[in-house]
Amino acid sequence: MRRNSITTVLVLGLLLVTLFAPFSALALLMLFVFVSVVGSMVWTLVRTLVQGDA
Repeated sequence: MRRNSITTVLVLGLLLVTLFAPFSALALLMLFVFVSVVGSMVWTLVRTLVQGDA
């Protein structure tokens, strides 16, 4: 579980760098991907807390 969390944080960091990079032609797409990743992370945390797997 810990490796998955670290991977998720690294991917999120890379998406943030891409999102805020100057001259980004795909900023809207990156924003959509960013929102999807954050939503997925929140959903995973909520599901873990509800199921008691933590």
